[in-house]
Formats: sequence, C-alpha cells, structure tokens
Amino acid sequence: MIKSLSFNQQEIIQNIISLYIPSKQIDLDPTYSKGIFYKNASFNQPTLKYDLFPQIDGVLQADCRHLPLQDQSINSIMFDPPFLATTGPSLNSSQNNNLINKRFGVYHNEQALHQMYWDSLKEFWRILKPEGILIFKCQDKVSSGKQYMTHVYTINMAEDIGFYTLDLFVLGVESRLVADWQRNQKHARKFHSYFLVFQKPKNKRKMSWKELKKHLTNFI
Repeated sequence: MIKSLSFNQQEIIQNIISLYIPSKQIDLDPTYSKGIFYKNASFNQPTLKYDLFPQIDGVLQADCRHLPLQDQSINSIMFDPPFLATTGPSLNSSQNNNLINKRFGVYHNEQALHQMYWDSLKEFWRILKPEGILIFKCQDKVSSGKQYMTHVYTINMAEDIGFYTLDLFVLGVESRLVADWQRNQKHARKFHSYFLVFQKPKNKRKMSWKELKKHLTNFI
C-alpha cells in the first residue's frame, strides 16, 4: 500500500515514480545540489542535472527559470527549491544561530521567493511534454511571526498556469534545526514538508481555482 505520509523522502519519491512515471526514470533535476535525494536510493539518478552553482562533477550550470532545453522535451522533473526568506540579523551572524540559512540558502523576502516559484513553474510548463510530471518539494513556515502556507500558494500558482494537482505526499521529520532566535515560540513548529505532484494536461487546460470561483459566482 502506498500511503500519503512517510518519514523517508526516498520512499515518497519512489512511490511517486511507481504511480505516475511510466518510464520509472526522472528526466531532470534543475536544483540538484549534491544529489541527496539519490544517494543509496532504489531509483536512478536523473538524466539531466543542473544547478545555479554546481557543487559536484556531472552537474551543469543553469538557472531553473531559464533552462537550455527545448519546448515539450521533458517527461518528468524533480524540483527542490529554496524555501527560506529573511532580511534578519542571522544572515550576518557567524555563530551557530544561523545554521538553517547557511545550509539551505535564503531569499531576501517572501515576494522574491514566490516569484522564483512562479517563474520556475512557467519554465517547467514550457519544457514538459503533455502528461509530463512535476514533483515539487515545498515547506510551510513561520517567518517574522507570520504563517506562510507555501504548499497552498504553490498549488494555486501551478493551477493558474494550467497544471493539474495529481497528488500530495507529506514528509514527516522526528527533529529539526531550530535557530537561537526562534526560541520564542508563538506558532506550532513545522515538522513536515510536502511533495506535490503536478501534471501538464494533454488536452484542454484544467480550470484554475480563480476561474472556477468566477464561474461559480456567475452561475449562482
């Protein structure tokens, strides 16, 4: 039985491949980094590996928003973008209170981060073949005391572009990094992230949530 919840991200990726990728091969990873997803995994390395700042051999330099690939040339994409945004003092700290920012990288603000998501989704729409699959890892968070339900924003953006939300998997974690400046807790800590599965429809574009609301309003 394939479940929507797991504490092992490789298990989730393998389940997505088993359910939704007939070739059993991920074509492209545009944010490959060091390839943590694929180490000791039961599935193969992606055919194409890109990163903005390649860290290991075999990874080519490219921006996920502007990929050197032809229109409708890719069957499947694994996307693990940055998820942090801050202009706080932790960016300039040399102490251990900014381990999260050092480990994952950070955007200046939420608007810039979400713009990167939008631009990337538009590029993936361009290069994916009809019925192509996009696996999008994202994480909700609290930033500057405000909740950001990133998986909701991401689904809305993807469906506005034309993607169909095929599935959603939840990755749970037993523990997580907490910076010193995050000790004053005002919201529930996020001990989960998401693997969203989108598909580019073969025929007519699926109606987005905004269009559906407008349609229903007019109907009523």
